[in-house]
Amino acid sequence: MPEAAVGAESGPILPPPSPGPARRRTALLAAGALAAAAAVTAGVLAAGDSGGGRPQASTADGLRHTTVEVTPAGCGRGWTRPEPGRQIFDLRNTSSTPAEVYLTDPKTGAVYGEVEGLAPGTVRPLRVSLGNGTYAFKCLPDDADAVTGPTVRITGGTVHSGPAAVPVTEQDLIPPTLAYQKWIQARTVELVKKTDVLRDAVDRGDLAAARAAWLPAHLVYERMGAAYGTFGDADKVINGTNAGLSSGVHDADFAGFHRVEYGLWHGESASSLRGPADRLAKAVHALRDSWPTQRMDPADVGLRAHEILENTVQFELTGRTDYGSGTNLATARANLDGTRVLLGYLRPLLKTRQTDLADLGSWLDRTQHTLDRFDHDGRWTPPDQLPRAQREKVDADLGDLVERLADVAALTDVRRTA
Repeated sequence: MPEAAVGAESGPILPPPSPGPARRRTALLAAGALAAAAAVTAGVLAAGDSGGGRPQASTADGLRHTTVEVTPAGCGRGWTRPEPGRQIFDLRNTSSTPAEVYLTDPKTGAVYGEVEGLAPGTVRPLRVSLGNGTYAFKCLPDDADAVTGPTVRITGGTVHSGPAAVPVTEQDLIPPTLAYQKWIQARTVELVKKTDVLRDAVDRGDLAAARAAWLPAHLVYERMGAAYGTFGDADKVINGTNAGLSSGVHDADFAGFHRVEYGLWHGESASSLRGPADRLAKAVHALRDSWPTQRMDPADVGLRAHEILENTVQFELTGRTDYGSGTNLATARANLDGTRVLLGYLRPLLKTRQTDLADLGSWLDRTQHTLDRFDHDGRWTPPDQLPRAQREKVDADLGDLVERLADVAALTDVRRTA
């Protein structure tokens, strides 16, 4: 079906007709843009001076090493012989305060690499690839102003620097967040209508109609994935599982779409399902009525653009959320739709920071095409019934896309600038 591409000039990327995890810094881009030392190795106790900043060849990795000081008074001190190419800066915090450290372009503020939480008395490596240009370390001690070290210039290089990104501020993220909240409001209205159809079918004892109504209602909710963290306890009541419940699927606290799903596909009577269906409908109505007073955290939206499909791989492709309908791949497709929407709102920020945005759009299209092959006029192939080759392709396409979306999370992560 034709649809807007990620590269559209403006507006949301709407899906074609047809969790929240705690915030964390995603600092390692697939392309290597913000090479996080934390992802390379844990901090080690600081050793003695390694040569006054002179590049040191390492017998372990074959790369040039330069020890750089991280203190308010000596930020960046030690980088006296700048050279191009792949190299490692051993960042040494000799102060009494933890700090973040960025390697930046001092003219634009673009970040080439970063280290979080560099503790006093520790050394952590920062691996980067640098071409011709100007660079400076920025040290951001906890509870103190940022300090930018001396500017160094690299010339005569034949390699290009790894990609860099100008930091995003929380103010930058407010417009796309507000636009996304408005989109969610419209989805809550749609969710109420379709959930009411499901409840009414159960009420009148027409379980065949209820089974037909369950998936359309559930998919509306699944397209709203980036807002789950703001829903709070409502998410458990609307879309919870039996994980952690002592009585499993028979526990009184097992509620929502999956509770109704279990009953519809495991031979429960209409009378036994009226209570769960009514409780689901009431929770959906309450969500619609309360949403205008809710506020999403702008600092979370880029991370959630990655987490939607990360959770899809963890829960849908493994079948962990299948309670009888076998529609995990339909849910994955709805999650993909929701990811497109959020990327559409983030696009004004991404298009000036991510050079491979068109490639990301191609991967979204590729993954959509893969998933759509398993939709047979509304009847979806369960993941455990896929031939091995098809299952591997689904896993590979979604896995690669999740990796690319990690770049979005890193680029839109709010970083200190002062």
